[in-house]
Amino acid sequence: MTSIRAFALRDTESVISLWQQTGLTRSWNNPHLDIQRKLTVQPELFFVAVDNDDVVGTVMAGYDGHRGWMYYLASAPRRRGEGIARALVTAAEDALLELGCPKVQLMVRPGNEDVLGFYETLGYERFSTTTTGKRLIAD
Repeated sequence: MTSIRAFALRDTESVISLWQQTGLTRSWNNPHLDIQRKLTVQPELFFVAVDNDDVVGTVMAGYDGHRGWMYYLASAPRRRGEGIARALVTAAEDALLELGCPKVQLMVRPGNEDVLGFYETLGYERFSTTTTGKRLIAD
C-alpha cells in the first residue's frame, strides 16, 4: 500500500536514485545539495510516496508568500498509472493551501512535454512565459 509522508534523511539515496531513473537530475544541480537546501527551508513541503520502505515517488514544494512552486515530481516508472504522482500533487497542494498559498506553478523542461496532459487533468494551465535564472552558488 502506497502512502505519502514527509521526506526523512534515510530516504536520501532512494530519492536521488528515483530522480536519476526519471531524468530529473542535471549536471549543474547536485541532488544531495538540493536536498540539504530544502531541509533548511520548509522541509515539511518535501514529500515522498512509499510502499513499505520503498520510495516510489517524490515532490518538493515551496511557498514564497506570493506563489507556490513544485519541483522534483517523480513516480517510479514501474509504478506509473497507479495515482502516485496525483497523490503527491494533492499532498503538496493541500500543504500549500494550509499556508495560504493562492496559486501554485511548476516548470516542465523541453523534452518532457508528455507530462503536460497529466497536469492538465489536474487543472494546471499552460502559460506563455520565459523563465530566466542566475546561479548564485555553484554546486
